[in-house]
Amino acid sequence: MKHFLGLTPRLLGLLACLAIPVTAGDAAVGLPHVRYELENGLTVILQEDHSTPMVAVNIWYHVGSGHEKKGRTGFAHLFEHILFEGSEHVPEGKFDEWLETVGGNNNGSTTIDRTNYFEILPSHALEMALFLESDRMGWLLGSMSEAKVDGQRDVVKNERRQRVENAPYGMVWPTMSELMFPEGHPYSWPTIGYMEDLSAASYEDVVTFFKTYYGPNNASLVIVGDIEIEATKKLVEKWFGEIPRGQPIPAIDRPGVNFNEEKRVVLEDRVQLERVHLMWHTPPAFSAGAAGLEMLSQVLAGGKTSRLYKRLVYDLQIAQDVFAFNYSGKLGSTFIIGSTASDGHTAAEVEKVIDEEMARLLREPPSERELKRAFNQLHASTLDRLEGIEFKADILNRYYFYTGNPDYLNEWIRRLGAVDSTDLANLTQTYLKPHVRGVITVVPKKEDSEQGGKGE
Repeated sequence: MKHFLGLTPRLLGLLACLAIPVTAGDAAVGLPHVRYELENGLTVILQEDHSTPMVAVNIWYHVGSGHEKKGRTGFAHLFEHILFEGSEHVPEGKFDEWLETVGGNNNGSTTIDRTNYFEILPSHALEMALFLESDRMGWLLGSMSEAKVDGQRDVVKNERRQRVENAPYGMVWPTMSELMFPEGHPYSWPTIGYMEDLSAASYEDVVTFFKTYYGPNNASLVIVGDIEIEATKKLVEKWFGEIPRGQPIPAIDRPGVNFNEEKRVVLEDRVQLERVHLMWHTPPAFSAGAAGLEMLSQVLAGGKTSRLYKRLVYDLQIAQDVFAFNYSGKLGSTFIIGSTASDGHTAAEVEKVIDEEMARLLREPPSERELKRAFNQLHASTLDRLEGIEFKADILNRYYFYTGNPDYLNEWIRRLGAVDSTDLANLTQTYLKPHVRGVITVVPKKEDSEQGGKGE
């Protein structure tokens, strides 16, 4: 075969592959499952996956920092720690020890909307995880004491010091909550809470919070892996069925967010490089526009060929990184663009170029090639993570929590694939307005700069 314009047959074949359009239909991936509810209100979602003799147990309590009240913040994150400190039938320190004995591991996390706990372990040890999770759901208070609460209160305070107050750029995130949401809004305080609130919380306050939000009727349990459905149902009933239903869950106040100007904050920190964060209010998780905003974040900063990376890092070389994402919540979301200036350059320079690129989105909407690249990146990332039962368990819980449908993945992929350049231009014009946003700039502390203080 003759070469065409200097291209070998192998390279021509590669170009043909790159030209193949990817559609949402081609990318469809289902998450078949069984969903049911126990009499006490616990939602159970089961999926068989016999690819490995492992199982993932993933429980979401539908309580996050957004369920707290002004003056009593940090409770959801505090319980993320307390629930690992033993329950009535699990002595302190044995939760991890017993799981490790059977080859398992576990962890948890807290957000503005939910708290989750998970275990990954050999399938023959599934009952161990169910026993441990059910005991801290139904029998935590029997072993909880003021001393345990005080101990974990101190742990959380130290975590705040390490990850927020003393971490490079760490104060950006609590500042962001305060800047973007009015005082008293459920999202206006950081998930980790405030030091003074953690100190002021009484033991009775903590007990009341647990009784209010940690019942089976405010939780969803997902089990994915090497299981048999009917046998697993019996195990779930055995360990969770006798836990009484909790009290009705109080509704969250949903105050409006009257944000119609640009708000700026400058933070001094022990860093060497300036960083800028731009933030806009966007609609709640999975509502109209959510898929388009996900695609927009990829077009802007998803990889080295994205618009912002190419301009800031590659062409102008005034920034060493750039990121963009839509942080989604039930009450509303925040679209965030951040970038760290390169040595010798300023956050103001970086911000100016970001503004230019945001304006260009309206003049020159993303091309079909850019959209395909963004979709392919999101699709490939999802497929890669779906190989692990841990991610599958968590995504089933996530989709159930936010949409009511654990098998929402096909619909989400379809929505991503349906986004076009007009959608992205409209979203930019509607939500990402240049003078209706929050801007946080981090600059080196003056004394550190003068004295050669330690940076990152």
